[in-house]
Amino acid sequence: MKNSSVSSEREIDSGNASQVHHIGNDNSSHGHKVAVPPRKNLAHDFSATFREIFFHDDPLYEFKDQPARKKFLLGVQFFFPIVGWAREYNFKKFRGDLIAGLTIASLCIPQDIGYAKLANVPPNYGLYTSFVPPLIYAAMGSSRDIAIGPVAVVSLLLGDMLKNEIDPKKHPSEYLRLAFTATFFAGITEAALGLLRLGFIIDYLSHAAVVGFMAGAAITIGLQQLKGLLGVKTFTTKTDIVSVMHSVWSNVHHGWNWETVVIGLVFLTFLLTAKYIASKKKKLFWVAAIAPMISVVVSTLCVYLTRADKKGVNIVRHIDKGINPSSVNKIYWSGTYLAKGAKIGIIAGMVGLTEAVAIGRTFATLKDYPIDGNKEMLALGVMNIAGSMTSCIVATGSFSRSAVNYMAGCNTAVSNIVMSMVVLLTVEVITPLFKYTPNAVIAAIIISAVAGLVDIKAAYQIWKVDKLDFLSLLGAFFGVVFKSVEIGLLIAVALSVAKILLQVTRPRIALLGNLSGTTIYRNVEQYPNASKVPGVLILRVDSAIYFSNANYIKERILRWLRDERDLIGVQGLPDIEHLIIEMSPVTDIDTTGVHSLEELHKILTKREVQLVIANPGPLVTDKLRAAKFVELIGHEHIFLTVADAVATCAPKAEEDA
Repeated sequence: MKNSSVSSEREIDSGNASQVHHIGNDNSSHGHKVAVPPRKNLAHDFSATFREIFFHDDPLYEFKDQPARKKFLLGVQFFFPIVGWAREYNFKKFRGDLIAGLTIASLCIPQDIGYAKLANVPPNYGLYTSFVPPLIYAAMGSSRDIAIGPVAVVSLLLGDMLKNEIDPKKHPSEYLRLAFTATFFAGITEAALGLLRLGFIIDYLSHAAVVGFMAGAAITIGLQQLKGLLGVKTFTTKTDIVSVMHSVWSNVHHGWNWETVVIGLVFLTFLLTAKYIASKKKKLFWVAAIAPMISVVVSTLCVYLTRADKKGVNIVRHIDKGINPSSVNKIYWSGTYLAKGAKIGIIAGMVGLTEAVAIGRTFATLKDYPIDGNKEMLALGVMNIAGSMTSCIVATGSFSRSAVNYMAGCNTAVSNIVMSMVVLLTVEVITPLFKYTPNAVIAAIIISAVAGLVDIKAAYQIWKVDKLDFLSLLGAFFGVVFKSVEIGLLIAVALSVAKILLQVTRPRIALLGNLSGTTIYRNVEQYPNASKVPGVLILRVDSAIYFSNANYIKERILRWLRDERDLIGVQGLPDIEHLIIEMSPVTDIDTTGVHSLEELHKILTKREVQLVIANPGPLVTDKLRAAKFVELIGHEHIFLTVADAVATCAPKAEEDA
């Protein structure tokens, strides 16, 4: 009999072979026995588990057997990857990075002005955010393609949560201080997750929930831009769709400025057309990249020449010149606003982290190079901490700019440095030229930028694959659209966690049957031709058995037994005498799980059914043996495979197979 499918369960260190015990009927002629791995030292076992949870990627592997000087250089390179790749940098790579950096700079400058408005801060603070953070990320980040700066979703989240604490119009200086405080704690959160190697926390936000959240945020951001697109002066401060649409339609007769509407729609059409052309012909990606800057230049020139601002067209007016001023003394280091800033910063940091890590992994996969998630978190955290002290709002990876960066042929993070230098030139020299830029064009740029966040194709795919995931998507989407961004985020997290709990507490249990002419046993739902074994019920538990699901698993097994006995009674087949539990998917079991199996054994004994275990893993085997469960059901009722168990429990059925 071949047992190659379970050979991994029998692999042991040859030096410990003499210590391995076996469970099973020694007189059986059917294959191998279930091996109990040698006892491990508890301290060593805990240490191994700890390393696997927090250091699964073995970050210190390169340091092994290296001289002290080499370890020092590797340590510097570990925290500053630029030290490693800079040694191999050349002019050919710089040429690609220069083109990419100039391209994303033309895209980021108008976007930064718009995203600053989303965060309810003056435009120059959006530009500042594309100067300092990208420089720090270029030195510390491990992604070659990600473009750093303010992004729409995080800016909206910041603006929405900050204005609930301080009115940005009545108390602008206090509002800015709270924004810097939130940025500081966003950085602290990200850096702490990276240093403590807790990045797996962001995985609790499922892909479906992120798709729904991003789509809802895109709709909300687009609705918010109707104020600038229509020239409405009196507009709601709320972000939900009902309040926004009420504000829009209540101003339709007197609040709309038709010159503004024309400007906004013309340039929105131009921007969307440019994006469409770029999406159809990848070589024309630069069309979409430079379209926002062209829109700003042309619209600014038109407004200046026609003096449309005198006719009610709202313009940007004034952007402060000069490099980032220090904001160290503006951060709230104590008082009520310290706690409020920390709360907002933690949420914004987590959202920014989720977006940045997803973007970094996407482009790393496309170019086939490794990316360290924990290093990314540390880099993002340090850059936001530095940013909070240099008048920046929360920065992270931008998908639209990163896609342009990738398409423009960037080779390293130097493209971020080039972009940063262009932004520096802008804030030092060019900002006065933005004075006559109409707000309608900034609104159009933001709408066109966030349009791609509504991923209908991904939503449809999620619907086809997993209906529960689709419910998570809808919950996050409607939470953002009809309530607020933070409520939508809370719903997204809650639904993701709820799905995990549902899957853990209600694991699948499959009824197995024999594939004719083989010793293979498979799920009868997947293989309808698989035949049940007379007198034997074979079930497979597809989950670890913990306190959260142990009672459900016991009750579900008993229901299977009841239903099968009812069916047998109708068909006049032999009664069930053995119940085999296939435990290969059971990766672990706790004391509650063992106790549940003990109760199941007692109940089955009263019903004259013998409990049989097949193919338990090493950890499960060790725990069942330590709990003396093996002695309870008998060594002879534990088998290496289902085929071995059936051969003993129903030898005639095995012979027929």
